[in-house]
Amino acid sequence: MLIKSKLLLIASVVVGIMSSSQVKAQTELEIGYMPILPVSQLFVGLEEGWLKKAGITPKLVQFQNGPAMVQAILAGQLDVAHFGIGPAMVARAKGADIRVVASSIVEQISFVALGELAAYFESGPANTAFQRFAKDKGRKAVVTTFPVGSVPETVLQFWLRKRLKIDPDEIKIIFQGASQVQQALLTNAVDAAAILEPIVTITTDKVKDAKVVVRGSEMFPGQPGAVLAVRESLIKNNPELVKALVDSHEKATGILNGDPARAAKAVQRYVGGGRLPVTTVEKAIRNSSGNFVADPNFIIDGTRAMRDFQAELGTLKAKVEIEDLIDPSFYKK
Repeated sequence: MLIKSKLLLIASVVVGIMSSSQVKAQTELEIGYMPILPVSQLFVGLEEGWLKKAGITPKLVQFQNGPAMVQAILAGQLDVAHFGIGPAMVARAKGADIRVVASSIVEQISFVALGELAAYFESGPANTAFQRFAKDKGRKAVVTTFPVGSVPETVLQFWLRKRLKIDPDEIKIIFQGASQVQQALLTNAVDAAAILEPIVTITTDKVKDAKVVVRGSEMFPGQPGAVLAVRESLIKNNPELVKALVDSHEKATGILNGDPARAAKAVQRYVGGGRLPVTTVEKAIRNSSGNFVADPNFIIDGTRAMRDFQAELGTLKAKVEIEDLIDPSFYKK
């Protein structure tokens, strides 16, 4: 009995030591994100348990738009950020020590128009739709999107100025966060939105006359979208964790493109406050099939084009070298 007691004591000590070492092996990372489909790799990685297995304890911080995340990064918050390439460039231009180590999605923005405005895109050239609408209705079309400097806003401006070659003053643009954009569309408070999933799917499902009149590939061909960014200090001090983040990101991308039903169960917990039906989330993922891209090399040219356009607009005040912003080395490994 004495020997058995000693064995039990030794076993408990060993278990305690193992538990202690496992706790010490876990590193807490403050991860900023938006509850939107383009950053679904984070949600899949969390629910599949890959981050925890890699020794990462995520401290999630939710934001409604990218520019707000820029302010948090500049204030010294966040080790990791899942947000748009536009805000990532703005943050880097303002001195933030961040590097993009993976892409998340490309050509993610669609232009969704409600009934009255949608009809003008169907009945004539897109570059005169807003003029014809204003002439008939006696007012400008009201279009909502994310704040200035965000990817949706940048894509909207590019589409208007470069693709349609019209003056943005032909419409009234209002800037809102994700939940506000969705609410504005569902209540017919606006005529259209330059926006991303799952808001696109939710709107076209719930608003009878809502239509996607222009896809992202037409608005800004090859547009980079959401990305995975980390602080340079994390790269320097703990490259293995960065590698684990990228590995999880890549595996999640495969599931999003190849098994939407499996991905939807994870994504549903975080997008739309967890209140969206899984079927809606799965539909939104399927609508984005093929747009989920993890390889950061894929977005280098598009990022350069977006950088030049944002500099032209004045939303990017300082020059950003793409080679300093995007670090593909962890993806290659």
